[in-house]
Amino acid sequence: MKRLVEDWVYGGVLAGLTLCVVAIGLAARLETAELAVFLLIPIYMLHQYEEHAEDRFRLFVNKMLGGGAPLLTRFDVFVINVPGVWGIYSLVFTLAVTVNAGIGLIAAYTTLINALVHVAQAIRMRSYNPGLITAIVLFVPASIWSILTLSGSGTGFHILGLTAGLLIHGLIVAHVVRRQRLTQRATVDKPTSP
Repeated sequence: MKRLVEDWVYGGVLAGLTLCVVAIGLAARLETAELAVFLLIPIYMLHQYEEHAEDRFRLFVNKMLGGGAPLLTRFDVFVINVPGVWGIYSLVFTLAVTVNAGIGLIAAYTTLINALVHVAQAIRMRSYNPGLITAIVLFVPASIWSILTLSGSGTGFHILGLTAGLLIHGLIVAHVVRRQRLTQRATVDKPTSP
C-alpha cells in the first residue's frame, strides 16, 4: 500500500495516456456528450502528473500554507486523487451513460472549478503553482466543451454539477484549514523549555 500511496501519479499518467487512445475507439460508440465526460478522466490524470509528480503539490501546500507543517500527508493526496477523482469521475461517467448524460456535469464543473482555483492562485501569488499549465491548456477547454455539449441537460443538472464541484473543493479546503488550525494550536500549546 505504501508504494501505491507514494507512486500512484506515475501509473496515473500512463493510464491517462492509455485512456486517451481508448477514447478513439469509444468515439464511434458514445454520444458526443458522453465522450466529453469520459475524456475528463484521462485529462485529469495527465493534469495530476504535472501537479503531483515528485510530491510537488503536497510540498507546495505545506510550505505556502503550513510553513512546512504537514497540512496534507501523502495519504491525504492519494485519497483525494485516486478514490476522490478517479473514483468519482468513473462513477459520474457510468451514471452519465446509463442514467442521464446530465450527471456528467458533476465532472465538468469540478474540472472547471479546479482550473479556476489554479489560475486564481497564480494571479494572487504572481507565481506558478503545481498543475497550472495543464489546468489552463487542458482543463479550461475540456471542461467548457463538456459543459457546452451537456448544455441541454436542464438547469437542475447544471446546479447539481456546480454544487458538487464546489462541495468537493470545499471539503478539501476544510480539511486543510482544520489541519492548519490543529498545527497552530499545537504550536501555541507547546511548552517552552527553560
